Amino acid sequence: MSDKVNEQELVNVLSAKTKVDPQIIRLVLKHEQTFINKAKANAKGEVDIDSDDLVDYVTTQRDVKLDEITVETILDAEMDYLMDKGLAGYID
Repeated sequence: MSDKVNEQELVNVLSAKTKVDPQIIRLVLKHEQTFINKAKANAKGEVDIDSDDLVDYVTTQRDVKLDEITVETILDAEMDYLMDKGLAGYID
C-alpha cells in the first residue's frame, strides 16, 4: 500500500463494500503486501501482479480462512478504491 493511503479509511471502505470483518481485511492486506514485496520489478521499475497468483497466495496462508471468491472481492474492492484515489492502475 502506498504511504498516501489512509489504512483505516481503506479498511472501513472495504469492510462496508464486502461485509467482511475489518480484522480479516487487514490480514488479507498484510499478506497481499508480502506477496507484492516479493515480486520482482521489470526494467521500468514496475511490478506486474497476476491477480490469480495473488488470490492463490492469500488463500493458502494458514491464518486466512476465506474462500477465493471472498479474497478476490476484497482485492477488487481495494483496487477500485486505489484507482478512485488515483494511486493505482492496470497495465495493459
